Amino acid sequence: MMGGPGGPGRMLNTETERPKRVGVTLARFWVYFRPWWYAVVLTMILLVLSTVMQVLTPGLIGQAVDCYLLPNATACWYGTVDPAATFEDRAAGLGVIVLLLTGLFVGGSLLQGLAFYSMNWAGQRALRRLREDTFAQIHRLSLGFYTRNEAGNIMSRITSDTDTIQQVLGFALLSVVSGIMGIVFTMSAMLFANVPYALVSLSIVPLMAWATFYFSGEARKAFRKSRREMGSVNAGLQESISGAREVQAFSREAESIEAFRRANAANRDANVRAASFTSALNPVLEALGYVAIAIVVVVGSLSLLRNQPLFGTTVISVGLIFAFIQYVQRFNQPIQQIAVLWTNIQSAIAGGERIFGLLDEQPEIVDAPDAVVLPQIKGQVVFEEVQVAYQTGTLVLKGVSFVTKPGQMVAIVGPTGAGKTTIINLIPRFYDVLKGRVTIDGYDVRNVTAASLRSQIGIVLQDAFLFSDTVMNNIRYGRLEATDEEVIAAAQLASAHAFIERLPDGYQTVLGERGGGLSQGQRQLIAIARAALANPRILILDEATSSVDTRTERMIQQAFDQLLEGRTSFVIAHRLSTIRNADLVLMVKDGQIVERGTHEQLLALRGDYYALYMSQFHGEEEPQAA
Repeated sequence: MMGGPGGPGRMLNTETERPKRVGVTLARFWVYFRPWWYAVVLTMILLVLSTVMQVLTPGLIGQAVDCYLLPNATACWYGTVDPAATFEDRAAGLGVIVLLLTGLFVGGSLLQGLAFYSMNWAGQRALRRLREDTFAQIHRLSLGFYTRNEAGNIMSRITSDTDTIQQVLGFALLSVVSGIMGIVFTMSAMLFANVPYALVSLSIVPLMAWATFYFSGEARKAFRKSRREMGSVNAGLQESISGAREVQAFSREAESIEAFRRANAANRDANVRAASFTSALNPVLEALGYVAIAIVVVVGSLSLLRNQPLFGTTVISVGLIFAFIQYVQRFNQPIQQIAVLWTNIQSAIAGGERIFGLLDEQPEIVDAPDAVVLPQIKGQVVFEEVQVAYQTGTLVLKGVSFVTKPGQMVAIVGPTGAGKTTIINLIPRFYDVLKGRVTIDGYDVRNVTAASLRSQIGIVLQDAFLFSDTVMNNIRYGRLEATDEEVIAAAQLASAHAFIERLPDGYQTVLGERGGGLSQGQRQLIAIARAALANPRILILDEATSSVDTRTERMIQQAFDQLLEGRTSFVIAHRLSTIRNADLVLMVKDGQIVERGTHEQLLALRGDYYALYMSQFHGEEEPQAA
């Protein structure tokens, strides 16, 4: 049985998500198993043989009684009952049955172990393909998908959902299949032995099934409530720790403690209820199992003692009573096993639905069927009456038009939410325009392959993302075939070489997650070195110097003078020096370019740019004048 502390309770303490399209999901799972169909077929054969061996043992035990221990000629089918048989003859016959039982037990266990191994062998390979397809799909999806979906939810598809499927493939699925086979084969053996006796013996089974599913269902409900209450406890604890200063400043310690006490008490009550149902399941099933055994013994004994056939069949023998006791016990165990593990299978199928839902997601940005490879570009970028809408009916860009000549530096300025980032996201075609078009050297970005387009564009974002890898490999990400010398040269160009050399292991220093251990400015310098290594024709800087101190900015600016030479660059700027050096300044407001020109030209207009300059940049001139 699966009872005991941590047995069914641990299995029941899982959130069950009911699948909606079971047949479709199972069919799609089979697509991943199809290359290893022979292992699945072998698994089923091994399970059938193992189950048959297990079901044969009660009958042999009954024959040991009827043929040798308490000989009964009418009930013995294994051999011939000889009244003149000696003790040695009976002992020899009994020994053969014992050997057969031993062989069945050992063989059944061995076959079952091989079945689990075979299923795991095929399942892990299918799961590997599923993970790889999911990971590849994540890279195919457009950026718009990630703005609509939380990263944690996407990660759970690859981690939690696949882990749930792996657990089911490793144990739960075969246990349920084996349990169902055991029930069917045991019932068949009982009916074959004596139909009325089998029906009477199984009369308690419906009640056992009801008790199992009732207690399991109530326990899962209680565990769900327990998890919700635990979430309230954790939330209250996190708020109390994060807001410790406010709690103490307003002398709200008593109220905070009382709120935590109420949440903790609710969690306690939910856990007690869940534990009550979980702990009650085994005793109830065992009690009903004993009732079933009692029915077998009483009905069989009455037929035997009265020498009266049972419902017109034959007189029940002692051996058949022993066999049916074993049958009833073997019949009861899978019921509980299936009830406990079936929820895991449901969760796995639901997880599969979520994974296949992600795989079915269509990327918004795909290469056109007739897309061409973009040749080496000079860097002329043209926006023609561009309109963009992330949501239907809400325009983010409203008829944006401008022309950038090769080698020009364009500074894009404006208030938050004006559409600056949207403009630069259209150049590498992270999003598509609603109306109008974006061209590079006369090529519409929608008519060239994304790979050939983006390979000629370098991007440095404000929040530079670094991988948990060495500094050398983080820079080399810009061009994977680059040599160590080329990586170091790019770092020197970005003024990152000096601080990298001061790191514990220099260029071989392994960074923490997202560049942990480095300052914001240092992370940006490495990102700039990465872009420099890629040697792009067009460079996009999204507030790349907004978190760098003035001294570091001067170093970056000097590097940019070399890096930007002969390249077209777009900069969302927060520094006056960047804007002053720009060949063209675009003032963006409410999704439109309201002003354009050089820094001096826009100041002379005394319009929106002048107002922005006076509020954000004017103060930067005072230290320089001093």
